[in-house]
Amino acid sequence: MNISIIGLGLIGGSIALDLRESGFATNLIGVDQNHEHCQQALKLGLVDHISVWPQAVKESDLVILAIPVNAIVHLLPELMSHIGDRTTVTDMGSTKAQITACLIPSTRAHSRRGQFVASHPMAGTEHSGPTAALRGLFVGRTAVICDQHDSHPRDLKRIEELYQVLKMRLVYMSSQEHDLHAAYVSHLSHISSFVLANTVLGLEKNVGTIFDLAGGGFESTVRLAKSSPEMWAPIFEQNREHVVEALSAYIDELEAFRESLVSKDFAQTKSFMQEANHIRRVLEKMHGVAK
Repeated sequence: MNISIIGLGLIGGSIALDLRESGFATNLIGVDQNHEHCQQALKLGLVDHISVWPQAVKESDLVILAIPVNAIVHLLPELMSHIGDRTTVTDMGSTKAQITACLIPSTRAHSRRGQFVASHPMAGTEHSGPTAALRGLFVGRTAVICDQHDSHPRDLKRIEELYQVLKMRLVYMSSQEHDLHAAYVSHLSHISSFVLANTVLGLEKNVGTIFDLAGGGFESTVRLAKSSPEMWAPIFEQNREHVVEALSAYIDELEAFRESLVSKDFAQTKSFMQEANHIRRVLEKMHGVAK
């Protein structure tokens, strides 16, 4: 299968590695605006050759958009007008509502809307660029397919096969449901990490002290603060409404915890943590299903 990957960063590069090893891709075409990323992708063997997107999509059975969500919204409508009748397009974006809406600019959907499958593989690291690509990054993780009834059965099946090759667990929901849930389980985690990093950097003027005191707990919590602002700022912008809702709920919980300390209600402080411990059951169930 001829596959174009537009965006040769962590996600696009990791997909390329696994698709090549699985044999799902017979020819991998890379597209990226960053010339250095293109050269790195070729050197690392992530793709067979580099092209520009109008030419790449004409040669492809499958087109994978692994670029920032604002770039997807900008490119997708024009790209869909360049593909052939047998080409399937999917995106890896962390938001879905605005991406799917860009193919329905008024009351009439894009003539090739059925050849697009909105999806989101929920996997990643805090690193970026082709050199961050990892084999097996997606194994056991969840891939969300949104608004599947708006996609042609043939194209939907192709994307389902893609994620099965990547050994992911498939979940189906609407774009609106995805964005709401992602705000809580993904986007809020990144905001918490960014805010913690800025809080510590603002209070600790002696950088050496941070490294002297920082242990595994701090490092694991702040790890996501190293994520790319170029990727995450558009995500927060597109999912602003749900992110604000999630942040409000999070701030309420922080205020409740703070109040238990201010009022010296340490029994409530302990109860707060005991309640939070129930997340272990949820995570164990989630990982059990993933296996």
